Amino acid sequence: MTYAPPLDEQKFLLRHIVGIDALAAHERFAEATPDLVDAIVDGAGAFAGGTFAPLNRLGDTEGAKWSGAGVTLPAGFRDAYQAYVAGGWNTLSAPAEFGGQGLPLSLATVLMEDLGSANMGFSLVMMLSPGAIEALLHHGSPELQQAWLPKLVSGEWTGTMNLTEPQAGSDVGALKTRADPVGDGSYWIKGQKIFITFGDHDLADNIVHLVLARVPGAPQGTRGISLFLVPKILADGTRNDLRCVSIEHKLGIHAAPTCVMSYGDEDRCVGWLIGDENKGMAAMFTMMNNARLNVGLQGVSIAERASQLAVAYARERVQGAREGRPARIIEHPDVRRMLLRMKALTQAARALTYYAAGRIDRGNLGDAEAKARADLLTPLVKAYGTDVGVEVTSLAVQVHGGMGYVEETGAAQHYRDARISPIYEGTNGIQAADLVGRKLAMDGGGVLRRLLAEMREDSGAEPAIVALIDACGEVAEQLLTADGDDRLAASYPFLTMLATAVAGWLMIRQASSLQADPVPEEFAAMKRGAMRFYLDQIVPEAIGRKASAMAGAAPLYAVSEEAFAA
Repeated sequence: MTYAPPLDEQKFLLRHIVGIDALAAHERFAEATPDLVDAIVDGAGAFAGGTFAPLNRLGDTEGAKWSGAGVTLPAGFRDAYQAYVAGGWNTLSAPAEFGGQGLPLSLATVLMEDLGSANMGFSLVMMLSPGAIEALLHHGSPELQQAWLPKLVSGEWTGTMNLTEPQAGSDVGALKTRADPVGDGSYWIKGQKIFITFGDHDLADNIVHLVLARVPGAPQGTRGISLFLVPKILADGTRNDLRCVSIEHKLGIHAAPTCVMSYGDEDRCVGWLIGDENKGMAAMFTMMNNARLNVGLQGVSIAERASQLAVAYARERVQGAREGRPARIIEHPDVRRMLLRMKALTQAARALTYYAAGRIDRGNLGDAEAKARADLLTPLVKAYGTDVGVEVTSLAVQVHGGMGYVEETGAAQHYRDARISPIYEGTNGIQAADLVGRKLAMDGGGVLRRLLAEMREDSGAEPAIVALIDACGEVAEQLLTADGDDRLAASYPFLTMLATAVAGWLMIRQASSLQADPVPEEFAAMKRGAMRFYLDQIVPEAIGRKASAMAGAAPLYAVSEEAFAA
């Protein structure tokens, strides 16, 4: 089936969860008028559905190809990317001084959702450039910004993040790539990076790599990391000494080349420092936080696509009987349970992601509390959104039955594509560790306490969500004084509890907003049904995680390593 963007849902969330009208009241976002917002939402959906979605199956079956000359994408991909650039889609939320439109991030989030639903693997090239742009905006020198940002903003050039090395994995402090100063402000870069998404391709004329490396004499660990801008093509048009030496053969996202990148093998690979020496971690987290929000959104995107496919199949597939007549499977209770769970999870994760984007927009307007809340929510968005993506795509396979296990239906591709999202840009376990190790302690726990208080005030008529909010508060207070292992042992169940509570609160807000918003009746009915299912069936599951979150680390170490291998 073709992809149909959820336009009513997206506009509803922009109005009632993001608060796009309040953002437009500020001079910075004054261009985000209702007419423009509707035009962008409609246009983004039409572009993604008409240009990217038809390439989704080809991207999976043919995929990116490597040769000694570089990486190529299947026929049609370069044209589609160039249409994306020509349409100005890459510029939505980028700063006007570098060619952007300066619109809210929450509005650009709609576009990224649609691109991910239409063609998840292809959309990764659009997902990475904003992180490079943010790093240069916050940490780059004026000279680097003027030289590289305009074409990154336009999309004429793409950006990457080069963090991981074979011996380091998620431990970036163990990296060995070197950066030797030349004396003219540039550095010679030498080393190898792995798992570099779209590290090479034929979609654009240049690729701007942001590479973590060490300068001579740098301290060990993360204190000795610096960040460098290393372009594929130098300003004079010559080729820099960097290349993709291979691409990975992956479970899914075959349209996204995952590259092994080598720097300085044959000649001098030139790069420029972003920020100060040994201060690369701050710039890295600027990139990563942007990417983490977008990866959480990928979970929403693929869940939406899988849900549409499952609903269409369930409405057509005849199997079994009801009341003495042949029945389509959507009439059977267990199939309805799966479909409603898929819809509820997708809507909840989308609301959480859009809400976080709206908090970022307010933070950019100077609202310190909104910025802190966005920081708190970022690991929730990434982990919960991607967990939802995996669960919903798995349910879509189940709805299809045996046909779901057959590649031609498309359900299997969505499941395979979704499975990477809890892993990259920091595994979901790392997101949970970030939540309990850094975000929970913000303002001595005050940022979370204020969020929980607001949620509790709004949710008084729903006892299940209030019970979950209270459980989150109880676990949080224990974790604020727990030792490291006990905090980490609790981190994942606590993250799931908290994300479910915030998403449930946002589902209540949406249902309340229906009274004042004349939306189509079918839309309103599904919104109310999804909220009821979420509060009655998914929220109680999250309450059940409290015991795990309070158990501490001792049970995890009661089994020896040898016993694990038995």
